[in-house]
Amino acid sequence: MNIKENVDEGLRSIQSNLLRTVLTALIIAIGITSLVGILTAIEGIQNSVNSSFADLGANTFTVQNREENNFRSGGRREKRYPVIDYHEASEFANRFRNDFGATVSLSANIGGAVQANYRSKKTNPNSSVIGADEQYLAINGYKMDFGRNMNKNDLENSLNVAVLGQEIARNLFDQLDPVNKEITFMGSKFKIIGVLQKKGSMGGGTDSDRIIIIPLASGRGLAANRTLTYNITASAPNISDGELILEEARGLMRRVRGDKLGNEDSFVVERADAMAKDFENISGYLRIGGFGIGIITLLGASIALMNIMLVSVTERTREIGIRKSLGATPSVIRFQFLIEAIVVCIIGGIAGLFLGIIIGNVISNSISEGSSFVVPWLWMALGIAVCVIVGVLSGIYPAIKASRLDPIEALRYE
Repeated sequence: MNIKENVDEGLRSIQSNLLRTVLTALIIAIGITSLVGILTAIEGIQNSVNSSFADLGANTFTVQNREENNFRSGGRREKRYPVIDYHEASEFANRFRNDFGATVSLSANIGGAVQANYRSKKTNPNSSVIGADEQYLAINGYKMDFGRNMNKNDLENSLNVAVLGQEIARNLFDQLDPVNKEITFMGSKFKIIGVLQKKGSMGGGTDSDRIIIIPLASGRGLAANRTLTYNITASAPNISDGELILEEARGLMRRVRGDKLGNEDSFVVERADAMAKDFENISGYLRIGGFGIGIITLLGASIALMNIMLVSVTERTREIGIRKSLGATPSVIRFQFLIEAIVVCIIGGIAGLFLGIIIGNVISNSISEGSSFVVPWLWMALGIAVCVIVGVLSGIYPAIKASRLDPIEALRYE
């Protein structure tokens, strides 16, 4: 019997025991679904993080206040630094623009749990109000859906105008055009001049679709006597070395803040893509963990498959005896049982691939809203390879057992 005939015989045997084949393939499918699903979800989240920072240059960075904490170090409470005020932020921005020809934007968080109203409609009290200048949208990767951005006239005259995030505009206006309509929040009325494209959020931070951006001077007026912390976002596209521009910015800010030589920075400078790089490192460990979990699941599936193949050998003992009496060699018998195990694994693997891709993308979209549909070709190829390996490992012992059956004893088996 040649290889083709042996393969055909194995497939006919699988078809004749369809229910057992389906149940066995389902065991493998569950294992592959867990493997591919976890890896697809991680891949989808990683792509979402990368796309969130795709519009930001390598030299884009943020200078912000050093976060305070209540932990003690060496028995002493950590030093508390004053916040970055408007004059310090403005001085840094002006000097950095002049020295490096950079694009610099100033912004401040005016409110973090704001409710916006339009006539009888209200948003949930979870919107963020940000005071910013006209460079804020471009340098932070925001894009206009319709309407316009703030301009110098809005800023210089402290006009009450606002640019809305997609979710706020949808909740307040539904099918209406929000441009030139007035909304109320934090006790003041603002005219809407534009709406941002949908962007989503990452890592549980501020949702970019629930923000209201207003001129910085107007925001300072809303804050009244409250002390604001100013953030500086800058980008110098003509400087090729990202680390160099960060060091230049750090040195300039130390001079502006009056930090003494030998003391630590009283502020934090972070590259815009730092989160993406950090998550890329974390996702590597997540992939290893996900792969380990998937392999453990497949190990259980392979044990179940081996058990079913051993039962199949017992059920087909008489059939094996007939084949051997007609001239089938032990190698032919082994090959037939191996083919059956591998085919069952591949059938289950293909079903598991589809389920894993769908489930993985659902998980990544639920964690990172707006992430694109991911088809992980590498993990799919790995999944099929694992299926073949599982089929060989699960089928090799039953195949050897079947090939060693004595034909006379097998023919007597009832």
